[in-house]
Amino acid sequence: MAASTSSTSRATATAPTTAAATSRTTSAPRSASPAENAATSKNTARPQTVADSRSVAAAAVEAKVGPGLARRQVYAVAGCYFVASFAALGLPPYLTEILPELGDGAARWAGLLYIVPTIFGAIGAPLWGRLADRFGRKRLLLRAQLGLAAAFLLAGWADSLGTFAAALVLQGVLGGTFAASNGYLGAALEGGALSRALTVMQGSARAALVFAPIVVGALTPWLSPHRQYALLAVLPLSAALMLAALPEPPLTLAAAPPQAPEKTGPAPKTTGPAPEKAGPAPKETGPAAGDAGAAPSNETGPASGTSSPGRSPAASLRTLYTLEFAFVFSTVISFPYLISLIKERLPGTGPLVSGVLFALPHMCYLVAAMAVHALFRSRPRLGIALGFGCIALGLAGHGVADSLTAFVAVRLVLGAGLTMGLVCLSVLAADCAKGRAPGGLFGSIEFFSKAGAVAAGLAAAAGNDWFGPAAPLFTGTAIALVTVFATVFPALLSRLPRTRRSPRCPR
Repeated sequence: MAASTSSTSRATATAPTTAAATSRTTSAPRSASPAENAATSKNTARPQTVADSRSVAAAAVEAKVGPGLARRQVYAVAGCYFVASFAALGLPPYLTEILPELGDGAARWAGLLYIVPTIFGAIGAPLWGRLADRFGRKRLLLRAQLGLAAAFLLAGWADSLGTFAAALVLQGVLGGTFAASNGYLGAALEGGALSRALTVMQGSARAALVFAPIVVGALTPWLSPHRQYALLAVLPLSAALMLAALPEPPLTLAAAPPQAPEKTGPAPKTTGPAPEKAGPAPKETGPAAGDAGAAPSNETGPASGTSSPGRSPAASLRTLYTLEFAFVFSTVISFPYLISLIKERLPGTGPLVSGVLFALPHMCYLVAAMAVHALFRSRPRLGIALGFGCIALGLAGHGVADSLTAFVAVRLVLGAGLTMGLVCLSVLAADCAKGRAPGGLFGSIEFFSKAGAVAAGLAAAAGNDWFGPAAPLFTGTAIALVTVFATVFPALLSRLPRTRRSPRCPR
């Protein structure tokens, strides 16, 4: 009994000593050996390397800061495009009157020269977009306006067919005001604000298509369309002066996360007895460690071609390019020979009525674009499917329309499709612009848009030669229907219930 009591007292007496030793071990860890330091360095180097690569990737993604652009500034950019595009959109329909003055009496080169600016604009748009991302969007937008003015001056004073053709080539190469304007807006705006701005820009293009041919026709009794090129060169010059007063888009590069390599080493040295003090150590590395640990699925995004944080997938970008090409092809293919079709179906129709019928779809856009944007902002795929459906229905209706009322009806249906398609493509473009350099993006979109216009012009010419003015309409109908099926079917298949595979039967 005494022995038991004495052993108990000895254990009780040694307990404080053990606790004190444990406390000393926790508060003052022993110094690490060189081998342990090397292991610790190796362990901390890997997350730091990941953080460094993440910092480089983040620095390549542009972040919009500041208030962006005011609404009046957005409308100023759209107004400048409207003014500058008067000659580019209003004078090509008069090539059949211009070319006889330059020695081409039968205007045989009118069809080819009509698409020359479009071809070279498509070639130059991606390059100018990348240069805008590098040297400034406002600077490259001013360059586009001045280049357009120089090309118009050369075309207005050309005295030979070769010089006039060279001026049209320069118009395509040096112009590109629409893509440059969109790149400028995309550098300062994003999301819904950007999609609304792109919708306004499309409205300015539609307004130019409606009013520019009328103004050119009104000036023709006093000045030939050929010389109007030189006169209308004043318009892009005035647009450049107005744009000079606008600010450079408030753009900055995402700052690289701060690094603190000297604070990453000591943390892991305390092992074993004090796990509660090893936790705060990773916090000392700052944002770099947080970035390295967050969103691991995006770790290799910029290097491997996948999406970086906040960026839409590459598949969405390819879908946008495909839809842009198909939309422009299916709508533009009806433009070149519409007047011929109206004269064939409605003999005695005057040029004023024909011009109004031509402009009806564009007028629909001017009236309903913002309402359509509010309706389909959150569901652009549905709007695109409905838009292509209306385009297919409207183009097919042109093939059977035989009265003025029928033509008005099918043109309005085509206008509904045109409006929904353009607005929803602007919404998709704004979504794809997140995390991407806007100059290169909108330059690429312009390339596919102009490629669709060129393909539509060639297909319309071939179809008209072989089957008459109704053939291009049926070609456009087929392309629109194919696009509707390609847009709707994947969405339907994704909603079908999936069944489990049955186990393999034993043999």
